[in-house]
Amino acid sequence: MSDFGDPFVSSLFPFASERLQAHALPAMSVLQGLDGPILLETGAARVEGDVLLVRQDIHHQVWIGGRARILNLTGLAYPFGDELARPLTGPLRHVALDALLGDRAALAELRLWLGHRQPACPDDIARVLRRVGADPMVRMSQQELAASLGMERTRALRYFKSATGMTFRRFKSWSALQDAARQLMGGGLVRDAALDNGFADSAHLSRSFRVTLGLTPRDAVAGYRAAIGSASQSCQA
Repeated sequence: MSDFGDPFVSSLFPFASERLQAHALPAMSVLQGLDGPILLETGAARVEGDVLLVRQDIHHQVWIGGRARILNLTGLAYPFGDELARPLTGPLRHVALDALLGDRAALAELRLWLGHRQPACPDDIARVLRRVGADPMVRMSQQELAASLGMERTRALRYFKSATGMTFRRFKSWSALQDAARQLMGGGLVRDAALDNGFADSAHLSRSFRVTLGLTPRDAVAGYRAAIGSASQSCQA
């Protein structure tokens, strides 16, 4: 889901699960519990709420106990220090709730609100992000990145990380994982999603899912279908 010209793609997924295993997302996210509060835990830190802003790059477990939605805000840094997460309140909560329903204007407003202290993404990096985001089959190498930026390779990699908050390798892996997830939610096979997005095989994709998202592709698809099915039944009632 693009955000009115923002080169970063924000992915939104409904799902259902009792628990997510310990994992670390490379992107800040908004997590909403639809059947009650969600509990996040890592070490001594525990945060509970029904709409949580979760810091990137921190291993944590999640207790959900039902349906949820997650909105991954790639390219934004957590603006509230070193805490694990924060329950959203007030106007920010209302904007986040609209974004979690797929409102693109609300998503753009949410990204502006959370990222107002960050510098804008440079145009040359934005062109790279759009190229990678537009085609999951893009296999841009470090040398191609350097050539597109007109820089020496090491300098280009440092520049990319400074502008995006991720290494070039990690950004490509995260983009591929999100594309694979979208393919699976659309009914694709794990085997095809793996090969189409540059994973060596189904096992490679499954490992990446567990480490990054806290559940297997099979559980992710089952949870997605359960969440979608519950939403459809609610609309018909």
